[in-house]
Parts: sequence; structure tokens; C-alpha cells
Amino acid sequence: MGSSRDDLKRFPTDVQDVMGYALHLAQCGERHGGAKALRGFGSAGVVEIVDDYDRATFRTVYTVSFADAVYVLHAFQKKSKRGVATPPRDIELIKARLRRAGEHHERWQRERDSDAT
Repeated sequence: MGSSRDDLKRFPTDVQDVMGYALHLAQCGERHGGAKALRGFGSAGVVEIVDDYDRATFRTVYTVSFADAVYVLHAFQKKSKRGVATPPRDIELIKARLRRAGEHHERWQRERDSDAT
């Protein structure tokens, strides 16, 4: 969703490998050992992968709450040195992209269902 793909491509190669593997596992219905539910989203199936590389922290947030789809909602480097909490600006962006992912998935399902008939 949004710029997530481009943002992920700007991560260091080693970090891209970790994130890519985690997303592959999610597509297969499995969960990466480092994946954890992102707080504040209840049962929305919003998951976060965190990878530390060269004294920097990279995060990728995705959702598995839609059948047959994994949506990457946000990929970013955490810059704040205060605490581990996801900054409020990033949380708002994730919420907005989660809503858009739901809308996209509904359209996709309707199109798929109409093609099947």
C-alpha cells in the first residue's frame, strides 16, 4: 500500500532479505519467528517485523486479515531514540492504509467473483 514497496527497496539488502522472507512466510500462512502483533490494532491481524542493522532499526508492518492476500502497510526506519513504541504519525499512516487495504480487497473479491460467473 502507498509507498511501502519503494520504501522497502531502500532498506539495506540484508534487511530486505529478512523482510522478504517474513512476507513470504506470511503468504504461505506461516509466521516469521520475529513477527509480532502490532499493539493498538486488536484482532486486525496487523503484524510487525523489526530488524536491527548497523545501529539502525527497520520495521515492516503488514496485515494478514484478508483471505488470500497479504498487504504491506508501511516500511520505515525508526529514527527516534526514545523508546520502542511506533511513533503516532506512523500509527496513523498504518491505520489509513489498513482501511484502504480493506477497500481494495473488497473490490478485488467482487471482481474475482464476477469473473467466475
